[in-house]
Amino acid sequence: MRKGYLTAALVILLASCGDQTAPSEFSSHWWNQPDGDWAGPDYWANRLQDWRVKDNRLECVGDLPMRTLHLLTRSLGGGDGRFMLSVVVGLPGSEDTDSVLGSAGFLVGAGRGLDYRAAALIHHSYGPLGGLYAGIDSEGRLFFEDFTVEDGLIALSESALGPADSVVLRIEGRPAEGGYGLTLSATGNGTEVELPLPDLDHDQLEGSVALVCDPAESGEATWFRDWQVAGAKLELYPDRKLGPIVGTQHTLSRGTLRLTAQLMPVSPDDPHQVELLIELDGEWAPIALEPVRAPSYTATFTIDDWDPTEDVRFRVETILGRRIWHPTVYAVDGVIRRDPVDEDDVVVATFTGNHNVASSVDRGYFDWSSGLWFPHADIVDHVKAHDPDFLFFSGDQIYEGASPTRADFQSPFRDYLYKWYLWYWAFGELTAGIPSVTIPDDHDVYHGNVWGAGGVATPPGLSGAAAQDAGGYKLSPEFVNMVQRTQTSHLPVPYDATPVEQDIDVYYTDILYGGVSFAVIEDRKFKSAPKALLPEAEIWNGWPQNQSFDAKTGADAPGARLLGERQLEFLDAWANDWSDGTWMKVVLSQTIFANVATLPDSAMSGAVIPRLPLLPPGAYAEGEKFVADLDSNGWPQSGRDAALRAMRKGFAVHLAGDQHLGSTVQYGVDDWGDAGFALCVPSIANFWPRRWFPPQPGANRDPDKPRYTGDFEDGFGNRITVYAVSNPHTWGREPARLHDRAPGYGIARFYRHIRTISLENWPRWADPGVDEPYPGWPVVLEQTSNYGRQAYGYLPRIEVSGMRDPVIQIVDEGSGEVVYTLRIVGGEFTPKVFADGSYTAHVGEPGTERMRTLTGLRPAAEGATVNVAF
Repeated sequence: MRKGYLTAALVILLASCGDQTAPSEFSSHWWNQPDGDWAGPDYWANRLQDWRVKDNRLECVGDLPMRTLHLLTRSLGGGDGRFMLSVVVGLPGSEDTDSVLGSAGFLVGAGRGLDYRAAALIHHSYGPLGGLYAGIDSEGRLFFEDFTVEDGLIALSESALGPADSVVLRIEGRPAEGGYGLTLSATGNGTEVELPLPDLDHDQLEGSVALVCDPAESGEATWFRDWQVAGAKLELYPDRKLGPIVGTQHTLSRGTLRLTAQLMPVSPDDPHQVELLIELDGEWAPIALEPVRAPSYTATFTIDDWDPTEDVRFRVETILGRRIWHPTVYAVDGVIRRDPVDEDDVVVATFTGNHNVASSVDRGYFDWSSGLWFPHADIVDHVKAHDPDFLFFSGDQIYEGASPTRADFQSPFRDYLYKWYLWYWAFGELTAGIPSVTIPDDHDVYHGNVWGAGGVATPPGLSGAAAQDAGGYKLSPEFVNMVQRTQTSHLPVPYDATPVEQDIDVYYTDILYGGVSFAVIEDRKFKSAPKALLPEAEIWNGWPQNQSFDAKTGADAPGARLLGERQLEFLDAWANDWSDGTWMKVVLSQTIFANVATLPDSAMSGAVIPRLPLLPPGAYAEGEKFVADLDSNGWPQSGRDAALRAMRKGFAVHLAGDQHLGSTVQYGVDDWGDAGFALCVPSIANFWPRRWFPPQPGANRDPDKPRYTGDFEDGFGNRITVYAVSNPHTWGREPARLHDRAPGYGIARFYRHIRTISLENWPRWADPGVDEPYPGWPVVLEQTSNYGRQAYGYLPRIEVSGMRDPVIQIVDEGSGEVVYTLRIVGGEFTPKVFADGSYTAHVGEPGTERMRTLTGLRPAAEGATVNVAF
């Protein structure tokens, strides 16, 4: 395959005189910036909602400890040069001697050796690589604190500056024999206090630099202005600016380009417009202008009649307002690839569960050296090696609870954006040049589980699991729509755009790219909540607590729905539509339609999962049982079966995630193997290591395969044939807490000329050029295996002349229903049918005059043939 464009270039076009300092020097310009909730493109704020620009200065708001604002474009390098940082700070004093003192200052040498994006997350929690905190407390005393250990106070000044409206805080570093010497000084009200720190180890002064705000209990905001950074030890990285445009996502389908630019929360006084330009003959030509939509801060472009035959470089630009200087234009570049309609294969890389840290970074000790998995550069590099044509992120792009910080329900909009920007910071390099589908799941909308129940609000007065079990959304419809706009607004227009309850938008749609037709469905939004439908099950957090309840016989409640009638209608129409050269059908959704999981026999819910011991490779957990987790799409069974019946009419394969356990299964409805295959991909990083250790070996399995493969009934009685599972094991990879839980990603390869599909789950650590997928993969199947139902008989063989690879659609003349539709390979096909009767075959190229219809076809003796000529 051709090699794609995989790197997003950040281009900063200065339309003003700008900063005239020496290359390594830096000066903040908050005095020249309109008020707003974003500090500017040179910084990363922990958290977004904890910092704002107001009245010509930067304010730290809120009451959480150790807030940091990292400078992205400068870093302390490994050389021996001098450096200086200074800032004017307004630190509220404390009149209550019993209250906790506040402080402010600098964090220096944070995250030595880490990716700069990872280092920029350092705040609150102390731990290895935490850096050195040099500051002043609300009593006016200077201090140095080692942020790698708890209570790491190194030095405290004997004298205090005393009350002052503002203080100039300054730190200077000078090489000394065997290390560094530091001097911290503070000046205010004509008084100066100094605190020296000699003999500092050289390694402690290499890494990120940041402002720190550790607020007191006064409730007043700490503020900063005139941050100055200079010195030969500082290294310059102008390409590390982030924002105002954070990144882009796009789709190209049937000649229509949809592209969304994601912005930081720009000030209301900024222009709030984004321009799309394309490169023509070496020049940038503007083609569209769109407004920035709050609170998602997105701008979405729809370009019809896009030429899909050439790679086209694009640029999105916006302007930041300034009080004095002329406005500054910022731009992000990318590539719209040509539609690979003539490629021999189409490769899809698929992901789920973007967990960034081993534990919350706002709770005590945190090992920055091994517990910070962001920015997932290893996965990004390994995915590049597969040169994918298409990306699919199936959900949980963010985790509300600990990735990297606990949920902030007082400021959910900004809290979500803070975490969403991290996703872009990690994967925007890929989405800038590869079309992508990104859909939200439960954690993206701040749920542990979500049964959307058609978009209703959760009942008032309930919270946590009780609210979730009752169905609907806990947060406001404005929040849900904001999340959806950030993740799905670049998708084609929905099949039926009618909002659900509370005016929550829908996004289910289809995409045709490279001849592969993708159906994007929403398997959470319409799903019924189980608690009220199954009172005898005594459900808590989606798990039956009544031990006598049999989910196989008692869970399929009348009226319970999974996708709902609207999406079933869509799937049925989509499975029948093979126009515009479609040769493969793929369903994309949050999770698979089965419950591929087991637990110890005594467990009553999945709450035990994080504490279960991890076994060495090849070991088997005995004494486990199949489980009935109603958050899985093994329930409701009738809704699951209806979806599979619609999907198999188009011989569709299913790609999904969510389960934290990679698997490949073939679905069964009335019998094992009579429906399609599914690839459930492993989490990017996993904190919930589900497992599959059935109590008995699978039936009809290959004797050379593991005992957990073969034919099974899951905990709801759904038929599944398991081909491969990536169980968590002690793999011997470091950090073990990451790799033992079987993280990774999926690759699906679709081969045009032979109509085969290769499904693969890859370990995060594996180099695709050297290593192999998880054991059991790849699973290679024929396209026609996705409708593996046993035939009643066969219609006469259809032989086509004058056309290669026609579409053949079989219709039951008795019911008028389409049995299935398929683009065949070559010119001969013997249609199978599943009941006696009379059938019609439509043969040719849909949407054109080159179609023929054969009627009155019946199951025939072997050797019967009908000819169709074009």
